[in-house]
Amino acid sequence: MSKSVQNLVCVNDYEEYARNNLSHMYFEYYHGGAGEEKTLEWNKTGFNKYRIRPKYMRPVNNRNLSISILGKPVAFPIGISPTAFHKLAHRDGECATAKATQDLDTIFILSSHSNSTFEEVIKAAPHGRKWLQMYIFQSREMIKDFAKVAEESGFEALVLTVDFTLKGLRRHFLRSEFVTPPHAQFVLLKRYQEKNTISSFVDLPDLDADWSCVRWLTTVTKLPIVIKGVLTAEDAIAAADAGASAILVSNHGARQLDSLPSTIEALPEVVKAVGHRVEVYMDGGIRDGTDVYKALALGARMVFIGRPAIWGLVHGGEQGVKNILTMLKGELDNAMAITGCSKITDVNKERVVHENYYAKL
Repeated sequence: MSKSVQNLVCVNDYEEYARNNLSHMYFEYYHGGAGEEKTLEWNKTGFNKYRIRPKYMRPVNNRNLSISILGKPVAFPIGISPTAFHKLAHRDGECATAKATQDLDTIFILSSHSNSTFEEVIKAAPHGRKWLQMYIFQSREMIKDFAKVAEESGFEALVLTVDFTLKGLRRHFLRSEFVTPPHAQFVLLKRYQEKNTISSFVDLPDLDADWSCVRWLTTVTKLPIVIKGVLTAEDAIAAADAGASAILVSNHGARQLDSLPSTIEALPEVVKAVGHRVEVYMDGGIRDGTDVYKALALGARMVFIGRPAIWGLVHGGEQGVKNILTMLKGELDNAMAITGCSKITDVNKERVVHENYYAKL
């Protein structure tokens, strides 16, 4: 049974609303993962392997969820990951998402597969904190142009996706026979196709790219570089050595390869390897404020959400995204208050243990 608008009280409720109100083809595009979708499920259930350890009798009347990210403050440590096709969810697309994050003082990562232009997003949220996601394109001139536009448009960081060498085998995509509608084109990339810089959106990534490409990118942009798609200590160290300012632990929403680890499983390894050198963030599977709490306790400085933001867009555009972010923020605040945390740095590794901890007692 579908829930009424008044009864949407958690992320899963918004997902159900989207399932019931979005076309099946569009919902499956957003919802699905690679292969048999084991990793898609693990991204969510992986959080269940961790238990929260409260510390009571701590002053928590005055709580502060703000934190510094790449040297600048955000109101709370939950941002929006880069996702394509926002106009499939709502006519205002990425502009609505950008406005929501601007109003709530957090970070929006604009996908290079955006349906809204740079100019439209900047006009919609001129003062918002925006990062730009990109790939290691085959054309180095295209990379340089993306970086230049980002700098000139007020973006604060480049998010370089490294886990997209080939498109993942997404069976839901094949079953639904997805067709891109006229109102939801990849407008950021289309201009390069018109200039003959690229011939196909599918062939964008450079399959011969290595970490020297990141070192090169640091020489052509003043913006900090966030490496997205890291799941191992080896890649985390390589990214830091290449000049990255931060790492976003991600498995591409479980859309690239099935049987990859969940991001909450991979997070501790990455934090242990480079957490003392660069900032570490994560996305994937977050559906509740306690999920955010666990990720922070395991070393993430900030988390990002993908699908939940889309479900918010489907429900109410800008306001729907605000609802999702505000809800998750409230759930995190609730968990902090109950467990004796008055600030984000109180949510540390002492606050979470793996379920095996109790099996040994």
